[in-house]
Amino acid sequence: MLDPRVCPMKPAPFDYHAPTTLAEAVGLLASLENAKLLAGGQSLVPMMNFRYLLPDHLIDLNGIAELAGITLLGDRLRIGAMTRQRELEFSEVVAQRCPLLKEALAHVGHRQTRNRGTIGGSLSHFDPSAEQPTICAAHDAVIEIASSSGMRRVPFAEFGLDFMTTAVGPDEVLSAIELPLWSRGHGWGFHEFARRRGDFAIVASAVLIELDGSGRIARASVTLAGTGTGPVRLPELERALADMKPEAGAFAGVAELAGEIDAGSDIHASADYRRHLSRVLTERALEDAVRRAS
Repeated sequence: MLDPRVCPMKPAPFDYHAPTTLAEAVGLLASLENAKLLAGGQSLVPMMNFRYLLPDHLIDLNGIAELAGITLLGDRLRIGAMTRQRELEFSEVVAQRCPLLKEALAHVGHRQTRNRGTIGGSLSHFDPSAEQPTICAAHDAVIEIASSSGMRRVPFAEFGLDFMTTAVGPDEVLSAIELPLWSRGHGWGFHEFARRRGDFAIVASAVLIELDGSGRIARASVTLAGTGTGPVRLPELERALADMKPEAGAFAGVAELAGEIDAGSDIHASADYRRHLSRVLTERALEDAVRRAS
């Protein structure tokens, strides 16, 4: 066993930078080698303490006011990357226009982590079991990314490249997220299974539903977390829901499609168990979404 007096769990030495504007932050990224961005620090700081990451420079984004805030822009919700998860959790705008995000946030860590954690930090970390990337996938979000060369916008379907790897380059900053909003009266459902409250999900299912005037399903979005290298949309299941008349027990057969995904296996759960959870949680989320739709 390592003696903590000899091998303390502390980060390796680094230079600290505290920009106050986005332009200053991207300028530092362009000029410094082996730099990391600090948002909420809920993932980065432990990784540095374990010396899994060894940055030479740490650029703290917490002093950049322009990177935070929630703005309703017609049929879109714009969220600054440095917006705290706790602020999103208690935002009236989010509750009214993007209730799926509010419901999912209740499963993110604990109050203390949500007080510091940011939506941009979660997306940049891109854990495949994380709730916020799952909601972005469900809503077909657009990610705004800044660099010294300017701004670019990336559809969320192109944002995740691999396990914990995104389209944000080493000299870029994820600056904002835009969520296209569903119509008022849409239904939503989010179900998650984790080993303990506050743990990352073993599997989670997020559902959005719109009904037409006759009560049939006009539009659907179904997304899984915890099964692959990132959130997984289920277009085949979404097509199967189109024009369906929701009735008691109607979703059992359709949810079987969620149980046919190519799931991964690890120390927490086998692939078969993840497929089972995908089916069960999706059926429950569909039932909640239809019940809430009007």
